[in-house]
Parts: sequence; structure tokens; C-alpha cells
Amino acid sequence: MTARVLALVGPTAAGKSTIALETAEALGAEIVAVDAFTVYRGMDVGTAKPDAAARARVPHHGLDLLEPEEECSVEWFQSRARAAIDEVLARGRLPLLVGGSGLYFRAAVDDLAFPPTDAAVRDRLLAAHRDDPRAAHADLARADPQAAARIDPENLRRTVRALEVRELTGQPFSAWRTAWETYEAIYPGLVVVGVERDRRDLAARIGARVEVMHAEGLFDEARALADRALSRTARQAIGYAEAFAHLAGELTVEQALDRIAVRTRRFAARQQRWFAADPRVAWHDARSAADALRRAGQEGRPA
Repeated sequence: MTARVLALVGPTAAGKSTIALETAEALGAEIVAVDAFTVYRGMDVGTAKPDAAARARVPHHGLDLLEPEEECSVEWFQSRARAAIDEVLARGRLPLLVGGSGLYFRAAVDDLAFPPTDAAVRDRLLAAHRDDPRAAHADLARADPQAAARIDPENLRRTVRALEVRELTGQPFSAWRTAWETYEAIYPGLVVVGVERDRRDLAARIGARVEVMHAEGLFDEARALADRALSRTARQAIGYAEAFAHLAGELTVEQALDRIAVRTRRFAARQQRWFAADPRVAWHDARSAADALRRAGQEGRPA
């Protein structure tokens, strides 16, 4: 029996897109992007979005779904990603999930529920506790000691989020964590391959990617977006935030590119930590990752 769903994960600039494209062609698979930023139209260079030639070779899903003014929530992405996966499966094809967003990956494949949010409630709680985060944390400790134990008393944003969920649902924020502590996919036969690279190699690849982004017109792309009412997610995307700062005269080109590289390296480190915690990920170097995916797709067993 062939694996029903494959996934290729790992840090940015590790080479996932090239591996995925070649593997999907070999297996007759279709790619489902697992990324918080390639969903946005007009944000192509800074997200290293697959180009028209790649999409002509292999069907891609999850790209260009939102305008940059729209917020991309995890819940919204979860429903769209699962719809794409189910559509591919219904046609008898093999879905290959590809991306570096650990949160979005887990939202797509695991039975995770997300507590509701209410901006008015959140703003009221923030205003009430803005000057005293520890008092807010003390309130949370009385109502939900398990959640409080996981949150830094100085982290007002996370404390308020826990209080918000408590007020909206009547349930402790900690009650929503149960599914997060297990790794049980909703798709039988899920096989997850991770691409790992030496830290120096990855840093060099990130630097090269930033230079390519510059050459391919990142600042021109940012200029076309700068006057639009971008969502918080889009405006703070790595590469774009720095490009906007350059266009505003706050950074030189060199400073902006350097900050993009630094921020990307830090993001890659967070990605690696996130996926390292997932016991389903079988780690391979770039060369053997493609072979592992092909074997899993052809034989239906973990590589």
C-alpha cells in the first residue's frame, strides 16, 4: 500500500523546493505548500515562491490564495490545506506537503483545535493590565495554574491570550493543549522526511538566497506593496519588513539585506527546533531526502 500523504519539512533555504519538485515529478504527486506567506498574491520574490515553470511541471496547491491586506490565520490555513489534500487524494493522486512552518504543518495534519478569539475582549484585557503584566499573570495563575506555569510572567501578550480564551469559552487555556502534546496524524500512512544541513552550509545558502532576492527585485516588489493596507502578517514577513524600512529611508540597501540574512538565520534555527520535537520526522541530508521520499511514495512505508 502506498503512503497516502508525504511531507517534506525543514528550515528555510535547505533545498526543499528543488527536492520536492523532482520527487513529485517522479511519483506523479502534487505539492501542497505549507507556508504562512506564499498564500499571498504579489509576494513572490521575498517568499521564494515556486515560479510559473515549476507550477507547469507539477500542480501546486496553497499558493496565491489571499490579498496581502487579508490576515492569514492558522484556522483558515488549516481548512484550506486539508481541502487541498483531500482533493488530491480524491483524484487518486499523492499529496506532498512541503514547507518550513511547523505550526501550519501540524495544523494541516494533526487533530488540533484552535480556541476562539475576540479583538474587543483582548483589547480590554490588554488595556486593563498594560502597566502590570505580573498582575495579569497572577490572575491567570488563580484561574488556570497549568497555563500560567508555561508562560513568562512578563509576557503580557501570551498571558492575555490565555485569559481571553478562559473568558470566551469558560474552559482553561491549558485544556486546549492536550492534542499538541501528541503527534497523531489524521492521515493514515503519513510519512515525514526532514532535510537537514550543516549550520555553516545553511548560513551560506541563506546568504546566497538573500542576494538572489535582491537581484530578482525584492525592493521593487516591496515598493509595489508599500502603500497598501497590508495585514500584520504580510507587513512583518521576513524580507518585506526590512525592504519597507529601506524604502522609508531607515536602512541602506546593505543594512536591509544584512538584517534579512540575520533574521532568516534565526528563523531557520527556530524551525529546526520545532521539527526536532516531532518524532515522526525522519532526517536526511539533501541527497538522501529525495530517495527517502521516493521509497515512501512507492512502497508506502517510512523511509
